[in-house]
This record gives sequence, structure tokens and C-alpha cells, in this order.
Amino acid sequence: FTRLLYGLRLDLRIAFIAVLFPFVLGTVLGTLAGYFGGWVDAIIMRLVDIVLAFPFYVLVIALVFVLGPGERSIYVAITTVGWVSYARIIRGEILVAKRQDYVTAARSGGLGDLRIMTRHLLPNVITQAFIYAMSDIVQDILAIVTLGYFGLGIPPPTADLGSMINDGQNFLSTHWQLTTIPGLVVVLVGLGLSLIGD
Repeated sequence: FTRLLYGLRLDLRIAFIAVLFPFVLGTVLGTLAGYFGGWVDAIIMRLVDIVLAFPFYVLVIALVFVLGPGERSIYVAITTVGWVSYARIIRGEILVAKRQDYVTAARSGGLGDLRIMTRHLLPNVITQAFIYAMSDIVQDILAIVTLGYFGLGIPPPTADLGSMINDGQNFLSTHWQLTTIPGLVVVLVGLGLSLIGD
């Protein structure tokens, strides 16, 4: 039970921080792409297309395998892959919002691009990214558990739900709870976070 609590605490902390980095990066790049358009939009959207060409879990596992196990590798891998969703959401919202009257009024009032983006556009479009972030936390927890299961997550002896599931699978016939309970915790946490997002 103690290992379960420590593993859950570690996985939740990593998942929340791993959502923060792609959220910030994707929001900045999506805002730039949506607001300026043209070649800025073309370059950022081609980067998005390149990342989207690979499945999320395959690319995360490959990046962590190359970088080695540990928290830093997980953050780098999830940020490298996860920012594209936020960039697409924010870009789409900015494309609609920048045609609104309040943006035109801000431009005619002589406000600079940076002020228009940060003070007028972002507060009106960021809510969609916050909503997506709740479901993204669930996806990141599943990625962290998967990495731990494959031995690419947090190195032992630190408790991790994925490594606990992997360690307990050899004892399914005699001590089924070693694998089943951490698996159920992952399901319950994912369900709870999804309901909070809703």
C-alpha cells in the first residue's frame, strides 16, 4: 500500500509537470501561427504535421529509449510529442478570435502585436487548451505507466505504478493483487481526471 501511494504520487507529479511544458510551448507556437499567419504559420504547421505522422506512444517510447530512463527523459519526450495538440487548438481559436471587433479596436488603438496576443486574444481562447489539458493528463499518466512497465520509466528502487504492474505479473496465480490493484488505481485515476475535465 505504501509503494502504491508513493508510486501514484510520483506518477501524478510527473504527469502534471509533463502537461505543463507542452501546454506552454504549444500555446506560444499556436498563438504565433494563428496571429501572424503566412510563413510563420506554414513552418509551425509543417512541424505539427511531422510530429503527428508518428503515433504518440511509439514516439514517446522511442525518445525515452534513446534518452535513457528517468524523469528528465519523460519530460523531454512528452513535451516533444505533446505540444502539437495545444498548438492546433490555440491556432484554430486565434484564427477565429483575431477577426473579432475587439481585436480590430485594439489594433486601431495603436496596441502592439505582443499586447494584443497576450492581453486580448489569449485570455479569450485559452479555456479550450485548459479543457484539453485534463484529458492530456490522463494520456500522460498512461504513457508514464507504459514506460514504467517496459522498464523505461523511473529506475528502481523508486516506486512506480508501471514497474509495480510489471513486477507483479509473475505472481498472478498466487498473489493477483500485486498487479491488479495498481492497474485498478490507474483506471480510477484516469476516470477521475476525465470526470474533472468534463
